[in-house]
Amino acid sequence: MSLKSRRSGRADARVHHAPGPAFFQRFSKLFALDEVSAGPLLLASLIALAAVNSPWSAAYESLWEAPLRISYGRFDIGKPLAEWINDGLMPLFFLIIGTEVKREFAKGSLASRETAVLPLAGAVGGLIVPIACFFALNFDEPTRHGWGIVAAMDTAFSLAVVGTFGRTLPSAVRAILLGFAAIDDVFGLLVIAAGYTPSFNPGFLLLAGAAYGGILGLQKLQSVSSAPYVILGLGVWIGILGSGIHPTIAGVAIGLLLPTASRLSEESFVQRVQDPIKDVKRAAVAASQIEDDQAADKHRAEAQRSLGYIHEMAAATDEAAARLIRILTPWISYLVLPLFALSNIRIHFSEHVLYEAWHSPLAAGIVVGLVLGKPVGFLLFSWLAIRLRLAALPKELTWIAMAGIGGVAGIGFTLSIFIADLAFDKSEESQMAGLAICGASLLSAVIGYLFFAIAARRNLGEDPG
Repeated sequence: MSLKSRRSGRADARVHHAPGPAFFQRFSKLFALDEVSAGPLLLASLIALAAVNSPWSAAYESLWEAPLRISYGRFDIGKPLAEWINDGLMPLFFLIIGTEVKREFAKGSLASRETAVLPLAGAVGGLIVPIACFFALNFDEPTRHGWGIVAAMDTAFSLAVVGTFGRTLPSAVRAILLGFAAIDDVFGLLVIAAGYTPSFNPGFLLLAGAAYGGILGLQKLQSVSSAPYVILGLGVWIGILGSGIHPTIAGVAIGLLLPTASRLSEESFVQRVQDPIKDVKRAAVAASQIEDDQAADKHRAEAQRSLGYIHEMAAATDEAAARLIRILTPWISYLVLPLFALSNIRIHFSEHVLYEAWHSPLAAGIVVGLVLGKPVGFLLFSWLAIRLRLAALPKELTWIAMAGIGGVAGIGFTLSIFIADLAFDKSEESQMAGLAICGASLLSAVIGYLFFAIAARRNLGEDPG
C-alpha cells in the first residue's frame, strides 16, 4: 500500500519549489489512488455522523436497513443493505489485507527473522495488553463480549498519519509499522473467526474448502485465465458465508494464495521479445510500403500477433499480488470503505448516549485498551524482544519514533467498528462502543502525530543535508 518511489519524490520536490501549497501536499496522500487511503473514509464517516444526528436520521438509517433479496429457484437470501456491504464488499478490503500480509512475509519487513521479530513481538503485546485492559474493566459485565474491539488497528489511518511527514521520518518507521499492521490484521481476523461466529455449518465449510483446493489446483497447473479463479473465489465466499464464519475470512484466505513472484523475469522477457519486436518492425514497414490493401492488412495482422505476444510476455512480468492490489485499491478507497462507514456508523450524540458512555465500563475499556493498552503493549514487548536479543532496533529508529508507532496503533476505527457491530448488533452498546472508538482513535492519532513530529524534528536536526 505504499506510494510509488517516483511519485513520492515528486511530492517532496513540490514542497520545495512551490512552498505555498506545502500544507496541502502533506495531506494529499490521504487521497492517494495507489494505496488504501484514509481521506474518503474520513469524509464518509463525517457525513454519516452528520446524517445520523440530523432531523433526517430515521430516513437515513432506514435506507441502509432496507432489505435486498437474491432469489433463484429454491435459493433465496435476504439481508439489509448494510449487511450486504459488510458481507459482500468488505471481503474485498480483507482480500487486500491478506495479499499485503503475504507480500510482507515474502519480500517485505517480515521476510527474514531479523526483521520480523520486532514487529511480531510488538503485535503480540499490542494484542494481549489491550484485551487485558478491556477485561480488567468489563470482566464481570455483560459487555465483556466486546473484547475483540481493542484487538486490531486501522492500517489506512495509521499510514496516513505517517504519510503526513513525507521523508522527514526514517524509512524504518514505515517498514516496522507495515510489519506490525500485517500481523495485527491477522490477529484481528482470527478474533473475528474465533470470537464472533454465532453458528457453524460444516457442509458449507466443505464447499469453501473444495473451492479453495480448486484454486490451489489451478495454481499447480499454472493456469493464467482469470475466470476460473473468480468463479472458485466466489465459491470460497459462498461457502464461508453459509458456514456461519464471517465472509471477510474468505477475502484473507484468497489473498494469502496470490503469487508474490512474477511468472517471467525481466531478463527472460528481454530475451523472448527480441524476435517479436523485429517482426513488428518488419511487418509495419512492409505494410507502409505496399499499395495492395489486402496485402497491407495481412502485414498489419502479423504485427498485431507479435504485439499480442509481447503484451502477454509483459503481463507475465507483473506479479499477481501487485496487479490485484493495483486494480482493487482505488475501489477499496473510494467505494468499499466509504460505503462501510456510511452504512455502519450510527452514533447518536444524544445526551442519553453520552451520559451512558461516560459511565459505561464498555466505553472505558475501549478507550483504555486502544489509547493506553496498544502503545504500552507494543513498546513493552518490543523492548523485551530487544532486551532478550531476539530482535534489534534499527539504527535510524529511536524510541520516540517507536512511541509514535505505538500511538497510531491505537487507531482502531474500521476494524473496531466492524467488530463492535458483530458483538452488539447495532444495539445501544454498539452506539456507545462506536462513540468510544471514535474518541479513542482520534486521541491515538494525535498522540502518534505528536511523537512523530518530535522524531521528525530530531531526524532533520541530525541530517547534515
